[in-house]
Order: sequence, then structure tokens, then C-alpha cells
Amino acid sequence: MLEKENINFEKTVIVGIITQSQSEEKLTEYLDELEFLTFTAGGEVIKRFSQKMERPNPKTFVGTGKMEEIHTYIAEHGVSTVIFDDELSPSQQKNITRLLNCKVLDRTNLILDIFAQRAETSYARTQVELAQCQYLLPRLSGMWTHLERQKGGIGMRGPGETEIETDRRIVRDRISLLKDKIKVIDKQMSVQRGNRGAMVRVALVGYTNVGKSTLMNVISKSEVFVENKLFATLDTTVRKVVIKNLPFLLSDTVGFIRKLPTQLVDSFKSTLDEVREADLLLHVVDISHQDFEDHIESVNQILSDIKSDGKPTIMVFNKIDAYKHLTIDQDDLMTEKTTKHYTLEEWKQTWMSNVGAKNALFISAVNKENFEEFRERVYEAVREIHITRFPYNKFLYPDYKDAVDKE
Repeated sequence: MLEKENINFEKTVIVGIITQSQSEEKLTEYLDELEFLTFTAGGEVIKRFSQKMERPNPKTFVGTGKMEEIHTYIAEHGVSTVIFDDELSPSQQKNITRLLNCKVLDRTNLILDIFAQRAETSYARTQVELAQCQYLLPRLSGMWTHLERQKGGIGMRGPGETEIETDRRIVRDRISLLKDKIKVIDKQMSVQRGNRGAMVRVALVGYTNVGKSTLMNVISKSEVFVENKLFATLDTTVRKVVIKNLPFLLSDTVGFIRKLPTQLVDSFKSTLDEVREADLLLHVVDISHQDFEDHIESVNQILSDIKSDGKPTIMVFNKIDAYKHLTIDQDDLMTEKTTKHYTLEEWKQTWMSNVGAKNALFISAVNKENFEEFRERVYEAVREIHITRFPYNKFLYPDYKDAVDKE
């Protein structure tokens, strides 16, 4: 169960479907994540609805019978928001809103809303607003009615609550203005990256809430915001780190997630440039999460999409202090042993052994467990890159008395 703070949460139900490409087990994983997203946004999920279908209903996503069941439940329990696990088309959102007579969101809208909450800098807010406007534009005709009924809350932050009376022309003008503003800031940030000199750049990447910011704080002794919620860190943080007199730049980037909205990938181009321009990636994985292998696959897919999948990478399996496995009695012949029953040592003998001893680490950023090994491994990787860039560096070759420092 998620720990609830002493605040008022919106009553929410979530909806997903089981298809040929999405099993019941996979849907349960997605709905678990959707519930955590809802909690992060300020909602409390009091009911889940699912239906087995060949494909989503083009009009209402789920069947008419299931839609009536949802309508009856939300009317009886005073539910204000219904959230669907997949992105709804503009027509689906319009039809569902009319039938349920309440606020209807999808996963994309929910993630955009969380980003709107988390954006601290002017640049991040601009990026989020652009993504929201791009999402909003094709949905204008179907959104005004429920926007007028619902004031504030999940999915209503940003342009949604200030642009209710606008039309498509005004939103398009706003999108054009935001794009121009981002181009100017992108140019400024590109100059800033260029001014950092030729120091080796290391980027922390990974699924959201895997402990990247905690690791950043431990390595760089900085104070990056940390919270056990999704997308706690939105703005990219860059710090200069020195290990054994070898300096390098370390950046903490926004966390990835399954079904990441394309609008966010587009609008956060400059943030992702920190990953594209990195010399070394530290792919942080929450090994205590039961779906961590899926998380790795999702991150690798996004890295491939932004053409950063070929970079030198160290896999950092974090949160070993929280890792739990199910034990099986030796005499229990009925229970089949699965990956849920693996110890950390057994995991290390699986595909992880193929990653290579130099490219896989098992740590706890919170307890600093195996942290010296982590620092040594990062140092060696950065040093290897540094040597190719500065072959006569006096810090790397202290015994080479006549070496020329070319930095």
C-alpha cells in the first residue's frame, strides 16, 4: 500500500484492458504503476476496472457493459476522476466524458500533469506547457465541457485552467511562441555545454524513482531533491565531481517511464541532449522492483530512440538493501521456482554475467554499500575516456616527469 500524507486526495478509479499483446499479469504491472502515478499527482485509487478485449473499442475504449459498470460505481462512490492506462483518442475522450459525466484522463495527460507540478525552472515550465498544448490541440472540441465543470486538481494544471476560452488558432499561436522560446534557451544551453570545456561527461539515466538523485547527492555531495514519488527530479542537474584528482561532469536527468508521451520526448529535447552528449552512461536500476527487467528494456528503447544506445555504459543495480526474494522450502515440489525466488547471487549468474564484470555494479546509494567499488569503477571508466582525450595528462601519469599538460 502507498503511504498517504495528511492531505485531501481526489477519489479516482483506473481502467485498463487485457489484449493479445498485453496479458493480465502485464496489465496488473501497468495498473500498479498507474496507481503510483495517480498518487504522485494527488489522487487516491479506490477501484480498478479491467476488461479482456481483442482491441480497444474505437468509441469508448472499453465495451458498453463495462462503461455502464464504471458509471454506476463512480456515481455511487462520488468519484471525481477516471484515468485510463493508455492514451485515448480525442473522440474516445469526448465520448467517455459525455457518458461518465466526470473528469476523464489518460496516462499521457496524467504524466503531463505530474510534470507540471514538478517543473521548477522557467525552462522546465516552458517545456511542459509546450507538451500540454500539443496534447490539448486535437482535443479542444471535446475538452471544454468537462473543463468548465471541473476546477483544479489532477490534469487541470498548466494551460488547461487558463486557456479554457481559447480556440485552436490561439493554441497554435501559443505552441509557436513556446517553440521559439525553447529554441532560444536551447541555444543558450548548447553554449553552456560548450563552455564546460573538454571534461568527460557522465550522465545518470534510468527509470523514474530508481534512486538517481540519491546517487547524485552521494557522489557529488550536492543537495538534489529526493522523494519517493515518480518524477521527483525534472530539471537536469550538472555537478563537477572529482575522484582521485580526476575531474568530470555528472548530470542527473529526468527519469524515463513506460509509454512515455511523445510530446515530452519532443519538448524535452535539450534535457535529453545531456544524455546524447555524454561520454559515459550510468544506467541506474532499482533491482528491488519486481519489474526491473522491463524497466531496463524501456530505458534502452528510449536511449535507442534518441540515438544514445551505443555509448559506454555501466549498469548500476541500486537498492540492494531493499531487495527481497521469496524463499522456497526444499521439500516443496509444487511451487515452481521463478525469478521472484532468485537471490542476488543467483541473479548475477543470469544474463547479468554477460554484461561483464566491469560493467555491472550492485550497490545501495542510501547505505553507501559497495560504494568504494562503485567509485573505483567509475574512476577507471572516466580515466579510460580521459586518456584518449589527454594522452599526456600529468594527473593520470604522475611518474611521467616531462609530460606536457595539454589541458
